[in-house]
Amino acid sequence: MLSSLFTGVSGIQQMQQRMDVIGNNIANVNTTGFKGARTLFEDTFSQAVGGPAFQVGSGVNTSSIRNQFSQGTISATGAPTDLAIAGNGFFVVRNSVDGNTFATRSGEFHVDNGGYLVNDAGFRVQGFSDSGLSTRGDILIDATGAPASTTPGASVTGFAFDNQGKLTVRLSDGTSFTRGQVLLQSFSNPQSLVKEGGNMYSGMASAGPLTQTSAPQSNGLGSLQAGAVETSNVDLTNEFASMITTQRAFQANAKVITTSDEMLQDIVNLKR
Repeated sequence: MLSSLFTGVSGIQQMQQRMDVIGNNIANVNTTGFKGARTLFEDTFSQAVGGPAFQVGSGVNTSSIRNQFSQGTISATGAPTDLAIAGNGFFVVRNSVDGNTFATRSGEFHVDNGGYLVNDAGFRVQGFSDSGLSTRGDILIDATGAPASTTPGASVTGFAFDNQGKLTVRLSDGTSFTRGQVLLQSFSNPQSLVKEGGNMYSGMASAGPLTQTSAPQSNGLGSLQAGAVETSNVDLTNEFASMITTQRAFQANAKVITTSDEMLQDIVNLKR
């Protein structure tokens, strides 16, 4: 009789955890590049009562909380520094203070005071940092690497990224040249990535990088769309449906506890 009490408690605990995941998904429905998660359950140890043919389970446990890396909708913003990935891959950003790198699907970037392409945390977007597209490093938007025919002292008047991540810089004398290229990273097991907040993931080594960072549209990577961002992939309809079923499961497990308590009370009352 007491076993059903603990079974009901395990169900309540796991339904509460599932509701926490659903709540986080709904809270981030408008978060750029956010990937929703879902909760997977497994049964727990079963007790043999009178032999292998008579087994009584002891409840439920959460086996994993898996991130859903499906494509989010691409929404145009018109900002030249905003980039969206259509397909597979992650941007790589670097903390210039400690050198740590992170993966992200959020392409809400801007140019800082030093001319570097950065995210909201100030981490620098990684790619080919030279006009020859041979050196990996921070993406910098300036006149370095301009053709020899460029007017001395010509300043940057504009820039643009194409769907392969190549950065073209325009100068005040009318010259334009390729300054660098944003590269992407793919993983064999993206579920091993760890959410760090700020739309970033750590644990890239554990996730199994398939190759070095590569150009978009190569090695199975998606293409880039400039002037746009990828929105959250959370489906509110599914989340509300999951919320209803989770609530009902919570109520059912609570009923198991109250019913078990009533049965125990009846047993106690037999003494009277």
